[in-house]
Amino acid sequence: MPINLLDTMFVLFSAYLVFIMHLGFATVEAGFTRAKNTASIIMKNMFTVALGTMIFFIFGFTLAFSGNGAWIGNLDHLFIEGVGLAPWAGLTIPGLAFFFFQAMFAATAATIVSGAVAERIKFNAYALYSILLIGVIYATVAHWVWGGGWLSNLDTPFVDFAGSTVVHSVGAWSALAGVIVLGPRIGKFQKDGTPNAIPGHNIALAAIGGLLLWFGWFGFNPGSELAADLQIAHIAVTTNLAGAAGAITAMLISWVRLRKPDVGMTINGFLAGLVGVTAATAVVTPFWASIIGVISGLIVVYAVDFFESTLKLDDPVGALSVHGACGVFGTLSVGLFSAENGLITTGSISQLISQVIGVGTVFLFVFPTAFAAFKILDRVIGIRVPVEDELKGLDITEFGLSAYPDFILANVEGE
Repeated sequence: MPINLLDTMFVLFSAYLVFIMHLGFATVEAGFTRAKNTASIIMKNMFTVALGTMIFFIFGFTLAFSGNGAWIGNLDHLFIEGVGLAPWAGLTIPGLAFFFFQAMFAATAATIVSGAVAERIKFNAYALYSILLIGVIYATVAHWVWGGGWLSNLDTPFVDFAGSTVVHSVGAWSALAGVIVLGPRIGKFQKDGTPNAIPGHNIALAAIGGLLLWFGWFGFNPGSELAADLQIAHIAVTTNLAGAAGAITAMLISWVRLRKPDVGMTINGFLAGLVGVTAATAVVTPFWASIIGVISGLIVVYAVDFFESTLKLDDPVGALSVHGACGVFGTLSVGLFSAENGLITTGSISQLISQVIGVGTVFLFVFPTAFAAFKILDRVIGIRVPVEDELKGLDITEFGLSAYPDFILANVEGE
């Protein structure tokens, strides 16, 4: 099909919005963690988008989207002409536009890991793992779902429109492996296993980051249509409704439980709703998108308690709950609420079966692979900073600076 300028401009603009989500991740993670680790968070997020771009350019993109199985070849030829790349059939955008959009998605999966392992992972260990995640783990799952792989060729094809599984669950299962291998932050749990609260240092920064992510989602989801057609209005509305419903639900639940509305949980509530609707945003009505948001907002509140209090896992930003638990639910919601073949909406079970197969096989591939990778890195270089460095903060010990030098100086002078 001929290249369409409007479609190309729309996809590129959507990619720009996804790019700004990395600023959102950086600020929400920094706000939810302690001041002494702010520069560490910022560095990981800046590095992730740079690394994601390069690794996806070198080999991740062709692994994900090459119809002929090529990993590394004449990339300029592939990008410009689209030769041998499965998704180009029927697309009206250049290969370079498609690559740029997909590279931003790949980097997002790695950024999810950053928040979950915050405040105790070595920067070099995070960097090395991210190469594997972006270039191999993420690229493999993207190929299965979006690149003509086996999940897209089931009798009832697995559906993940914009990445509840491909991006969010892949990031979350990788994060789960990292959190288990790393262990909790010093002081997170008492001897009897009771969790201690470790408040983030800047709720305003977290809120700015969360709202930037919500804004960027209007590139993430509508952009996945890969064309400036009338469907993008539907996708934008379902995306926004799910985020809004998730925020309200999480706020109300926290209000009932804590007697006061919790700002941090409200932030994670709208992120949960957005993650939840990402797989189904193009195939559900606005009503069912709102229901997905409500259920996601409910899930995230109790998932945070489950991971922390029951499994004793230390996830400073709630990534396992937002991207993992709600990513799974969001993927399954296609099979429950799709206007075409959802179990609840039409009585058909075939789509739900395919969604369960996809969720299960992605977990069985991603988690063991990520766990093995973290274990190997731990044996070879050690992935956790020394106790002294963790207590001082990674900003000073790994990067030789403080994100708030004036604030620290004021404290010292006031003592």
